[in-house]
Amino acid sequence: MNAEQARETVFAALRQITPEADFQDLEPDVEFREQLDIDSMDFLNFIIGIHERTGIDVPEEDYPLLASLDGCIAYLVKAGNR
Repeated sequence: MNAEQARETVFAALRQITPEADFQDLEPDVEFREQLDIDSMDFLNFIIGIHERTGIDVPEEDYPLLASLDGCIAYLVKAGNR
């Protein structure tokens, strides 16, 4: 998985929980919870969406690594290329 594929995967998963959000304005290093006003259940659903789209298992201790766009992209590129 490359960075662009990871970005599209993240946006697709986010669209499931925040369909009205404009993802082009996301700050890449700021947590989704702050920018999109999502709660912990929304974030969990986002993680599930990532797994459904990629097959990548994200252990709970890695959740903080997926809190921002940059974090998600780095995580997915690394995990997708193992």
